[in-house]
Amino acid sequence: MRHEPIGKELFISNRKRLVKGLKPGALVVFNSNDIMPSNADGTLGYIQNSDLYYVSGIHQEESMVVVCPDFPDKKYREVLFLREPNELMEKWEGHKLTKKEATELSGIETVVWVSGFEKLFHHMMTMGKVQNVYLNTNEHYRSEILVQSRDARFIEWCQKTYPLHKYKRIAPIMGDLRRVKQPREIELMQKACDITECGFRRVLNYLRPGVMEYELEAEFIHEFKRLGSKGFAYTPIIASGENNVILHYIENSKQCHAGDLVLLDVAAEYANYNSDLTRTIPVSGKFTKRQKEVYNAVLRIQREANKILRPNVVYFDYHKEIEKLMESELLKLKLIDKTDIKNQNPDNPALKKYFYHGTSHMLGLDVHDVGNMHDKVQVGSVWTIEPGIYIKEEKFGIRLENNVVIGKNKNHDLMSNIPIEAEEIEEIMNAKKK
Repeated sequence: MRHEPIGKELFISNRKRLVKGLKPGALVVFNSNDIMPSNADGTLGYIQNSDLYYVSGIHQEESMVVVCPDFPDKKYREVLFLREPNELMEKWEGHKLTKKEATELSGIETVVWVSGFEKLFHHMMTMGKVQNVYLNTNEHYRSEILVQSRDARFIEWCQKTYPLHKYKRIAPIMGDLRRVKQPREIELMQKACDITECGFRRVLNYLRPGVMEYELEAEFIHEFKRLGSKGFAYTPIIASGENNVILHYIENSKQCHAGDLVLLDVAAEYANYNSDLTRTIPVSGKFTKRQKEVYNAVLRIQREANKILRPNVVYFDYHKEIEKLMESELLKLKLIDKTDIKNQNPDNPALKKYFYHGTSHMLGLDVHDVGNMHDKVQVGSVWTIEPGIYIKEEKFGIRLENNVVIGKNKNHDLMSNIPIEAEEIEEIMNAKKK
């Protein structure tokens, strides 16, 4: 394990909060993710199912968690199913969790090898007065399901084997639970942000004309892994020159030229919790007058957005307010004029030529974390704030992004120590040359 011990108390608390949202006679099943194949006999790096991790802290394939709060035998109200270790597996794949280790991580006292799942599950479904069976699916509003998941296969098997039970969705309940972060979760996300800061400062000192985008990517990953992260929270975007205006440019293969900007949308994970940073910096160590003019416009919007994104605000109303700020800044930058505004299509306003993405999203175990975007913003939720201006005809774009915890009186910026002022970035970059 690369990261510090999280403590089973977080996961015990998460399960207690989960139980409060269930109907009487409930049983909930969480499945781990599959190990995904690549080509030949290869596999991709393992990514745990976020909901299973949230209720258990277990990061291991072929794991299951069953919660049945009203089961007569208290021993089986929480059960963790694990792949049984053996000598041959250990030779090929390394150490797998023992029952004792799993209990220490999760706080779940009853740990059963997954080979015994069907027998025990049948007992729970038929002898436990179970009426409402909660099963899990990926219901993120931006998800695109192309490959059948372990959860999907389990749903088919469970409904076929036990057709007369009442089946319900656990995803909405998990979205509500995960949206508000517990203090320990905030600590882990702060650690992810601190690691990201170290990577960013390293790149500020490394960047110079002639450097390749992928060299900057290498500088980030070196620092992230050195500090205990598994690596990138998401595929890094390192976009220099004209690539600035491409939102999801991930090729990272071009050379950084003097006078250009580099947009860095790169961040670290820590203990499966994510950060999400964007900065835009000058290759030569100094912004041009026009670049700084646009940069400061984006920074003003970001800071105003932090004042607007507050408890009880609905995200889509907030985004409309940001668009008003953006329209004003674009007018000052002479990118649009009053005629553009007067003649614009309300469904496709003039500002969208230069600002064509959302201002914020929730953040947590997933980079685009779960939760209903139509619900009111809650104290304790964590959001990105990331306005941008992209000027294709001038061959550059600027985006700035920080992560904030929504507070009762004011928001807490988890990235407040990461340089963002244009002058501070220039000062750090030029100090390396002295």
